[in-house]
Amino acid sequence: MALCRHLALAALLCVPFLQQAHAQTEELKLPNLGESSTSLFSTEFEHQLGRTWLRIFRSQVATVDDPLLYDYLENLIYELVTHSQLKDRRVELVLVDNPTINAFAVPGGVIGVHNGLMLYAQTEDELATVLAHEIAHLSQRHFSRGVEFQKKQTPINLAAMLASLVILATAGGDAGMAALGATQALAQDNALRYSRSNEQEADRVGMQTMVDAGMDPHAAPAMFERMLQASRYSGGERIPEFLRTHPLSESRIADTRNRARQYPKTIRPVSLEYQLMRARVVNQLANTPEEAVQRFRGELKGKPRSREAAQYGLVLALTNAGRVDEAALELDSIWSGDPNRLEYLIADAEIDVRRGQADVAAKKLSQQLQLSPGNHPLTMAYANALMKNQQAHIAEEVLLEQSKRKPNDPGLWYLLAEVQGLSGNIIGLHQSRAEYFILNGYLDQASKQLNYALKLVKNDYLTSAKISQRLRDIAEMRQQMENF
Repeated sequence: MALCRHLALAALLCVPFLQQAHAQTEELKLPNLGESSTSLFSTEFEHQLGRTWLRIFRSQVATVDDPLLYDYLENLIYELVTHSQLKDRRVELVLVDNPTINAFAVPGGVIGVHNGLMLYAQTEDELATVLAHEIAHLSQRHFSRGVEFQKKQTPINLAAMLASLVILATAGGDAGMAALGATQALAQDNALRYSRSNEQEADRVGMQTMVDAGMDPHAAPAMFERMLQASRYSGGERIPEFLRTHPLSESRIADTRNRARQYPKTIRPVSLEYQLMRARVVNQLANTPEEAVQRFRGELKGKPRSREAAQYGLVLALTNAGRVDEAALELDSIWSGDPNRLEYLIADAEIDVRRGQADVAAKKLSQQLQLSPGNHPLTMAYANALMKNQQAHIAEEVLLEQSKRKPNDPGLWYLLAEVQGLSGNIIGLHQSRAEYFILNGYLDQASKQLNYALKLVKNDYLTSAKISQRLRDIAEMRQQMENF
């Protein structure tokens, strides 16, 4: 109950300003962050805050369970991080199922991406512009610096201020700084100016990250300019979410353009992998599979940026629509040129599963895993095929091993619980459900699942000890949330 009161208090402080953000996040409940700041600025404190925030965030919004897309974005972010000034590289991605143009960074290395952003960013470098900008917010520790700045201005309730600053990190400059105004209106003008200076610094540092990673810095002003134009064409009614939280101006874009001119223009070929991922996002955000079919057929009649990616998108749309024979024909026409491409291998396996040939799919995917052991998208597709082929026991073994590599993937634990139920491992089912609930911020539900499992354990001391330890871990998580 104490935790609920803390969350409710933070929500009351923050809701008026979250209304500027998307409806799915406008009532995001945040933990009470406490009155003490003894460890406020430590890297470890920020890491703990970020992971606690992520659990709460997942409980409030819809996320995307797409191992291929997640793997691509994780690799791109890692490439940028290795060329950035970020010292603590324990970065975790959350992929939000949201058509708006937005990305955000939260203290402790959490980076959020709306899949809608990928529909708008035409190239990989344009997407990297936004990601590098968010990584720069983390590397420059704008959250902690913002707290320190605000404390110097005037006495303020630290709990309320930190709740506002978590929104600042989540929703961006104006929203978070407006929240600060609720707790101390007199400081708002200075705080907003500080916010804008953070944005300028993130622009500068982010561009340097792109250059060091071998990407085109000129993609930054191009991306920002298109965002600004989109807001003008919409008449202000549908301003891109990124612009609401990272305000752009002509002078800021001009500064970015002038900065880019200091570097030689990098000519990079069209990234097929990125265009394939964009095709996946089109399918995710389409109202119906048939709508996606019509969209890709329309693109193929014109001049798409990547004809191969448009055809791949059509394959996925046809498969989702149940038109698997048509999908197979379309896939054959692009597969021959790149027979080892992971996206095509998994698409082919999905067609087999939809045809009722899960055994064929499982065999193909098993052969590929021998060449790429531990590959996460392949492993998840293989486990799904095994489950559909009524081989739940084998799927369970595969996923248990993979959970050691990817313990923070909610989708893995969800699928593992499903196959354990089919295989008759009810204790394991409850344990896997608990892990899924923990990652998604439902600690009470996680405790219930573990207590169900504990009642079923008889003379297995090791399993009983593991479950008891996990219950203690959950209690510690609750305490941690109350102490923040």
